[in-house]
Amino acid sequence: MKKETVDVLIIGAGPSGAVSAGILAKNGINFKIVDKERFPRFVIGESLLPRSMEHFEEAGLLDDLMKYGFEKKIGARFLRGEDVCWFKFNDKFTDGWDWTWQIPRAEFDKAITDSLESKGIKIDFETKVESITFNGSESLSVISDAQGNKTEVHAKFIIDASGYGRVLPEIENLEAPSVLAPKTSMFVHVKDSNKPEGIEGPTITFDVLELEHWFWMIPFSNGITSLGLVAPSDYFPKNDSYDKESFFRDIIRRSSYYKDRFEDVEFVFEPKQIIGYSKSVKKLYGNGYVLTGNSSEFLDPVFSSGVCFATESGSLAAKLISKQLKGDVVDWEKEYSEYIAWGVDVFRSYIQDWYSGDLQEFFFHKEENPEVRRKVCSVLAGYVWDKNNPFVSKHNRAVKAIANMIREGKNS
Repeated sequence: MKKETVDVLIIGAGPSGAVSAGILAKNGINFKIVDKERFPRFVIGESLLPRSMEHFEEAGLLDDLMKYGFEKKIGARFLRGEDVCWFKFNDKFTDGWDWTWQIPRAEFDKAITDSLESKGIKIDFETKVESITFNGSESLSVISDAQGNKTEVHAKFIIDASGYGRVLPEIENLEAPSVLAPKTSMFVHVKDSNKPEGIEGPTITFDVLELEHWFWMIPFSNGITSLGLVAPSDYFPKNDSYDKESFFRDIIRRSSYYKDRFEDVEFVFEPKQIIGYSKSVKKLYGNGYVLTGNSSEFLDPVFSSGVCFATESGSLAAKLISKQLKGDVVDWEKEYSEYIAWGVDVFRSYIQDWYSGDLQEFFFHKEENPEVRRKVCSVLAGYVWDKNNPFVSKHNRAVKAIANMIREGKNS
């Protein structure tokens, strides 16, 4: 069997693994990156947050990505019946990027890996991790390519950026139940033949159909639009053999705002489902490894936090590994686990407040408080580590307090 020795093995070439690779390369670290798929490949998670733009930039990917003309996302619109709520990223509390992209992930992730390869970074696609054995912080991984050729990879550190593949959580028994109530998403891509002109056409929108049922609409620059529904899992038929296209067309008809635009459009593929999508783990790192992106934690798609956490954790993991390999001491609990967990907790509290109705109460309240909106907008832009923002530092009670004030005002 062929043998190879590297400082770092990166499992997964999506945004988290790619950002890690770009930063490790800048730091002169010897690494190997593998992915079980051949890109382009379909994956969901098509709405980014401005915070991620900083990670693409520091990884040396941004200039190449700018060339593709992906649809610009300047904010997000929320609907509930006739109520409309806009958050625009150029009007937020925390300094940072004022826009990002909404993207077909197959094309976007291929653009990222093309950028890495143009810089001389080799990616072993169609390569699976068959086993991992740790001896202290040293690891021995057996990987196999599409032809069945196996290689032993000796590494000082592993970055698991495998996403829903969740390689190390399964091998090391790190899986943990999510505290969020189980929900299911159903989604499809359509040919947006009725796309209107002007700002309406490319605007990303979330339409609240019921308290826990919401419909997403994410237009791309290539004429395709992503549509999806998130709802409690018991809303969907338990028998997987049902007519998913008819079921999803009924979902479209539930959205009074988008019924006419999408009722009869052509589906690019049969609607897909992800059942009980929220994931968690017992810990984010161990001796010789670190979990990044969806291999560690996935919350809920409502505020598009998935890729933001993927790039944040991928960036931070690569920086800390580079620091450690150069002889500096790294406190992984404080510098990585506590840091990432803080951001996850902030978003988790906003997701819980969304489904409880507290955040929706604030979003659709007619008498706006501009300063409060700016602070909430920073959270929605991904700046969940800015503790100068009281809607970050007091995330567990800030939204609830505002919602209670609104309700008391209505009742007085």
